[in-house]
Order: sequence, then structure tokens, then C-alpha cells
Amino acid sequence: MPRLIVIRGVDEGKQFELTGSNVTVGRHSANAVPLHDTQVSRRHLELRASDGAYELFDLGSGNGTLLNGQPIQVAPLRSGDTITLGQSVLMFTVGRNELPEASNELTQNVRLQARPEQDLNSAIVRTVAADAGSQILSRPASATVWLRARLASLAALYETSEIISHILDVDQLLDTVMNLVFKSVDADHGCFMLRDEDGRLVPKAVRYRDGMNRLEELAVSRTVVEHVMKEKQGVLVSDVHTDDRFRAVESLHRHNIREAICVPMKGRREVVGVLFLDTQSTLMQAVNRGLDATKFTEDHLHLASAIAHQAAIAVEENRYHEALVNAERLAAVGQTIATLSHHIKNIMQGVRFGADMVRTAMKESDPDLLGKGWKLVERNQNRIDDLMLDMLSYSKEREPSVEPTDLNKLCEDVLEMIHGRATDRKVAIEWRAGVGVSTVPCDTEGIHRAVLNLASNAIDALEDRESAKLSVQAILEPDAKWAKIIVMDNGPGIPEEKFEEIFKPFVSTKGSRGTGLGLPVSRKIVREHGGDITVQSVIDKGSKFTIRLPMRSAFASDAFTGTGTPPMLRPPPEE
Repeated sequence: MPRLIVIRGVDEGKQFELTGSNVTVGRHSANAVPLHDTQVSRRHLELRASDGAYELFDLGSGNGTLLNGQPIQVAPLRSGDTITLGQSVLMFTVGRNELPEASNELTQNVRLQARPEQDLNSAIVRTVAADAGSQILSRPASATVWLRARLASLAALYETSEIISHILDVDQLLDTVMNLVFKSVDADHGCFMLRDEDGRLVPKAVRYRDGMNRLEELAVSRTVVEHVMKEKQGVLVSDVHTDDRFRAVESLHRHNIREAICVPMKGRREVVGVLFLDTQSTLMQAVNRGLDATKFTEDHLHLASAIAHQAAIAVEENRYHEALVNAERLAAVGQTIATLSHHIKNIMQGVRFGADMVRTAMKESDPDLLGKGWKLVERNQNRIDDLMLDMLSYSKEREPSVEPTDLNKLCEDVLEMIHGRATDRKVAIEWRAGVGVSTVPCDTEGIHRAVLNLASNAIDALEDRESAKLSVQAILEPDAKWAKIIVMDNGPGIPEEKFEEIFKPFVSTKGSRGTGLGLPVSRKIVREHGGDITVQSVIDKGSKFTIRLPMRSAFASDAFTGTGTPPMLRPPPEE
């Protein structure tokens, strides 16, 4: 399935499958690929499908579109292309089933023949070491004129190595490499035989030369393949019709294979498979050409070895990446379970302790103890609710419900909610209303929750501090393009090296009182708006958290974005 993967920007990590013939990309939620980048136009570009391929059209975007770093208006897309729009970079990738002339069905034609008892060594015409490919690629000047010319065609493979590293599908990767092989070697058939997790050889990227019968079975000699894998040597087998030593190797003889190349796919660590190529000749063709003249030469053998080496490295890196991702996923799951278990256990201890107090109060008819116990149960019940809401908010992709919002009223409502806690902990609250922030496009509920999280964290940080003060301010930046909510405290501060760490899930400075999800959820909510949360802090002086929201929202209605940006106003000085 063709898809766009966001590899840089606000939406980094998101993937969008391309299912329609016309796919639009932009800030508006009506696009098939909606982005939160405020530098992206509402309808920035369109991908149009034609004959199984996509073409990119810039829709007159304000900041333009770059394809592989070059500005374009219209251009065809190939798998691995990168598209830059605004601050976002997207990679276009195509699944193996959508590749032109995909040959997956030809794998059904491949049969490994049974290994005979006779010795293979007498039939081998040429050999090449498994590391010859890497040596040729590193020192092409040592090759023959023919091979240097062919190696020049491999420059494209090196130039696109960064793009190839983004191809996640091994079959697609080998298909690309096999296309290069057939451009450089005049073979009739070719395939990769890749060793799977169980050690079995599985055919990949099977290719037949144009004009060959695609229903014909491709016989790959198990004798040759196993010899190449075992000895780690590439071989060129030639003139099998006229060589008495080869009459016993039935799989080569019976299918009219006159010449065959088989080289090991040796990467940095191991041999992962082989590259097999063959060419067929009738007796009349061989006579006309001369029985001593061959299609495959030693130069072809070296070139095949070089290409197989490059393919092997790519396959190894792909497998290593998959193993690493799986390991990280399992580690993340284990860490998440362990952390959640710890938080839930602490909450349940409070519930059980409160329940014991309620049970004792009921037996002893003690209303004061009953009230204290019930308050403890309620408090921990609220902690469970908060934990569940934070988990859902962090794990679920959501589109902000944007509407004109008065940030002054929003902040005042938050401060009213935390006033009781602040009074109990002797924290003074300073509030400064802003000018020009009465119609900020945002999800009121989401931003309310983000501000509440920041204010609650500040109060917790100010516990037992002398002259504790919480300051909250809403302002409009001078260019009227961004609105800000600033939450400051004069608490103990945060070390600079922990500025990013505190936004990671389950990292909490509150011990058992915190879920470790408040700040990650708050940043996620703000980033969904196309904004961000930044932090400044000085040890023993205090911390300052700033929520920045774009005045031109990617999700606001046309009517609102057209007229909702407030005029330039001079904001009050920022503390």
C-alpha cells in the first residue's frame, strides 16, 4: 500500500495510507493527509494517481513544496522520495505489490533440485571470494575496463543508499536491486534465495528477461547454492552441455541451463542468501556464437558479487532494524506495565487504608473517622480517574475541536479550581489578564486541561516553600501570530539536563503522588494545535512553562481563520 510517513515535524511518526486517486495534503482536517504544521497551507499539495503511479502537484501553496530538496510544481513520485512542506518532511514509499512489473508470482516457479552425490568441484569454471564484492567496490580502479564501466552504473545505488535505508520491506528492496542487475547483466532469469528464520531458502525478487516464458519453471540447482553458501565463494558454471563432468548434475542439464552465476550474499556478519542468474542457449545459438564464446564472463561474476554484497548489507540492516524495534517495543511494554503497576498499587493502598477507616468508623459509630476515611477513598478514586484519562489522552490520536476561546476566562476558571489547594499550601496566586486573547482558536477543554496540569504541578513544587507564589499570565505576541499562557513559580527549579526528560511518559518528580503523564499529555494536546510547551528554569529560583498557540489554527473553519485573527495589540510586559 503506498503511504506517506512523516519523518520530521509536529506530526513526526504518523503514517498515512494512500487509498484514493486524488490525495490532498494540508492543514485543513478535510484533507486525506491533515498536518498540524502552521507553515503548511490549508490545501498545500495533491497526489494524483495515474497508471498505478502517483504524481505530485503543488496547489499554489504559500511556502512552496520541495521534492528531494528541490522546489517543484509538478513531478512524478518514486518510492523513497522526500517531500518538504513547511517544517514537515514526508517520505513517499510504495509497498511491493504496487511496484511496476512486480514478480512475486514468479516465486511459485522456483524449485530447488535434490542434491546429487557426485562432486561439484569438477564442474566449476571460475570462483570468487565472498568479500571480492566489497573489495571491487572500494577499489574500482583495479577492475577491467568492462567492469569499471559497469561499476559506474552502480553509482546510482550508492547515491540512493540513504533512500534505500528507508525501504522497510525486504522484498521491495531486493526487487529494486534485481532491476539494477538486469540492466547490467544479460541474464535470462534471476532471483535471490534468502535464508529465513528457520534456515530455509526462500526465493525473492524473481525476474525473467523480456520474451521469456513466464510460466516456465526456474530451476535453481541446490548443489550449486549449497556449495556457494558453504564455501562462501561465488561460482560461474559454464558449458554444461558439452562437459562430461556435469552430466550427473541433472538440474542444470535437464533445463538447458548452459551458464549460471551464483554468488553469496555476504554482509558484514554472515551469508544471508545467494544471488542466482542463468542464461540459456540452444545448440544452434552456441554454434553460431562459437562453443568457446560465453555470455557470462569473469567480469559478470565480479559484478554480481559486488551487487550481492550491497544487497546483503541492506538485508542485514533491515533485519537488525526490525529486531531493534521489536526489542524496544517489548522493553517499552514491560516498562509501561511495571510503572502502571507501581502507580496503581500506590493508589490502591490509599483506597484500602480509607476503606479500613470507613469499616472501623462504622463499627465504632465514629462520624469523624468515617468522614476522613471516605475523603481518602474519594481522593484516590479521583487519582484513578486522572490516571485513566491521562492514559487515554496520551495513547489516542485526536483532532482538536477548535473554537474561538477567551484565554483570560479559561485561565481564571483554572485558578478558581486550584484556589483551595493553593490556600491550604499557603501559595499566593498572581494573575495577569492579557489583551487581544479573547478569540484564540483552540480546543477549550484540551487547553484548559493543559493549563490545569501546569498550575497543579507548580503548586506541588511549591509545597513547604517560604513566600510561595504562582504567577499566571495570558498574552499576545507582538506580531499577533501566537498567543501564550505563562505559568511561573518560585519553587526549587528543574536542572537543565532534565528539561526534555520531564516530558517523557511516566517520569515524575512527585514520587507516588504523580502519574508521570501530566506533562506529556499537556505537550501532546498543545502540539495537536500546532503549538508547543517550552520550559525555562533556574535552580532555587523557580520554573517558567510557556504554552504557545498559533492564532491561525490548522483546524479552524474558513470563516473563523479568515476574520478571527485579532488586530495588532501591544501586550503587557512579560515577567
